Amino acid sequence: MIINRRKAARLPSLLAALAITGVSLLSGCPALADEPTGGPPAATTTEAPKVDLILDDSGSMRTADIQGRSRLSVAQQSLDEVVDALPDETEFGIRVLGATYPGNDKSQGCLDTQSLYPVGKTNKVEAKTAVATLRPTGWTPIGLALRGAAQDLGPGQTTRRIVLITDGEDDCAPPDPCDVARQLAAQGIHLVIDTLGLAHDDNVKNQLLCIANATGGTYTDVRTQEQLSKKLKQIVGQADNTYRQTPAAATGTDTCAGAPVLAPGVYSDREKFSEHRYYRVPVQPGQELRASVSVSLDRAVARDYGVLLQATDTSGQELVRGTDAGSGRTDVVSTGLRWAASRTSQDSPSPTAATTATTTSTAGGDVCLVVSNSLAPQPGVATDPGLPLELTVGLTTASPAPSGPVLGLGRGWTLLLVLTGAGLVCGLLFGWIARWRIAVWREN
Repeated sequence: MIINRRKAARLPSLLAALAITGVSLLSGCPALADEPTGGPPAATTTEAPKVDLILDDSGSMRTADIQGRSRLSVAQQSLDEVVDALPDETEFGIRVLGATYPGNDKSQGCLDTQSLYPVGKTNKVEAKTAVATLRPTGWTPIGLALRGAAQDLGPGQTTRRIVLITDGEDDCAPPDPCDVARQLAAQGIHLVIDTLGLAHDDNVKNQLLCIANATGGTYTDVRTQEQLSKKLKQIVGQADNTYRQTPAAATGTDTCAGAPVLAPGVYSDREKFSEHRYYRVPVQPGQELRASVSVSLDRAVARDYGVLLQATDTSGQELVRGTDAGSGRTDVVSTGLRWAASRTSQDSPSPTAATTATTTSTAGGDVCLVVSNSLAPQPGVATDPGLPLELTVGLTTASPAPSGPVLGLGRGWTLLLVLTGAGLVCGLLFGWIARWRIAVWREN
């Protein structure tokens, strides 16, 4: 019997498809991924992230000591870049101080602060045009400007940020800007103040550090225009990342026994240099703990440091750890870990390459999270309060063991033998098809 050439040409392809399908079934490849279950509840807010930037426009901002340019022109260029890069959902505003009164009457000059661009959805052209009109003018009422910025941002549950760019101390106190920052922090209104100094003066630095420390913000000593732009974009990006879930305050302890018990969520705390802080998380059988920590370097620290996050049982036996190291080129150090209560594997997964796991496993109960660091301050840097840290805790259903797919095949020698056998069968099958096809062509 003579077989049609077109059908003969298609037959090997059909047989190959059937063979590959059979191998896939034998090797236990799942057709659909399981839906995740048991994860931590999403804690979101409908409020948009809000940032109000305070720009010093006092007379000293005309000083040309940043790469040969005036401090104000450097700040204006950085602001233009930040406005261009604003996320769509961020509500952004600009407040100025010392921008309108050029006289010598201090009582009047110390009232000189106003909203240049209101907090809200940003018309980028209008915002940049308003900044471009500024000229260095008057006094430096920082404390009054901080109060005004808090009012600009308004109330709400989301974390809001004030970003202060200045080259000098407040020369109008009272109100003292440090006292204003402490008052705002005491109100519990989720307000963070980040400060950026354009003048390298110890008095200015100490005041800006005091303002930032009072609210868990950061201080940056700006040396170049590129550094200012990068830091501003980073701060605005942090507002966009954290507004969806406001961290709850948690105070870690120096032992596991008295540590605060944490449910899934995001928490903020402060950790001193070279300190260990403990937290407890109840983990039930069949659950997987996922935790991460970020430590903000809001002041100058010595090079070559590290941050360690450990999970231990209540007796202190380590279960898993995550580490991160830095060299002074970033201002945040982060690490994380994962651990399942029922797992005894030596290769527990982790989001960081440096994370290792031990064979210790429990049937559930409290797990102690330990945050520690090897940070040291540079000479003359204040050590109090501690460095801001953010701890994220999540609980989800533990991942199934690798032996879960079809026929119980999925690991070890069994899978290797099945794949070897499947390969041998496919080789014989394709060899037979090739010989049969040659014979068909010869007959025709």
